[in-house]
Amino acid sequence: MAKGSIGKTIVLLILVLILAIGGLLWFDFLGVIHVKTLFAPVYKLLGWQPQTSQTSTNSKPLFADLDQDRLDKQREALEIFKQELEKREENTEIAEKKNEQIALEIENREKSLEEREKTFNNEKQKYDIREVNIVQIAINLENMAPENAVHILEESDDQLVIDVLRKVEERARANNKSSMVAYWLSLMKPDRAATIQRKMASKPVSLDDDDDE
Repeated sequence: MAKGSIGKTIVLLILVLILAIGGLLWFDFLGVIHVKTLFAPVYKLLGWQPQTSQTSTNSKPLFADLDQDRLDKQREALEIFKQELEKREENTEIAEKKNEQIALEIENREKSLEEREKTFNNEKQKYDIREVNIVQIAINLENMAPENAVHILEESDDQLVIDVLRKVEERARANNKSSMVAYWLSLMKPDRAATIQRKMASKPVSLDDDDDE
């Protein structure tokens, strides 16, 4: 039994020694530790290239690879962030241009509305002034002798005559009086009276077309 125990012990020691030597050789090969002087004959026997200071310097250790990967990922993240910023800036510029276009359209519409309102007010003012003048002409003619009133009407253009005659009729209805229009027409030249009556019956908005006939 003693001899068997001694034998087992020797075998275990040999295995431990082999494992230790193998581990040292492997770590030396990887460049983790340096035992090249001690194991140079073994390297030559196995045909391996011993890890020298030059090769150790030129090779990238594990922590260097990890740092490089980290730097690469950071650069990639920065590039993605840069692209996102450029995209946002592009979208912002597009939105600003759209807002400028909308603002310009609104401004043009406001100007157009202002011009329309101005034109409407001018036309209304002209209409009001013309209305006042027609009322005054109607009053003046009503207070004249019929022959004098007809003479003035015959010297006026058709549209003015029609507007005045209608105003006279309107005033007569409002005051429950007889209108002088029929009598004035009877004193006019037949052709002129017929033209005025025809145009009054058709109620034209503009007499430009009738005047060309």
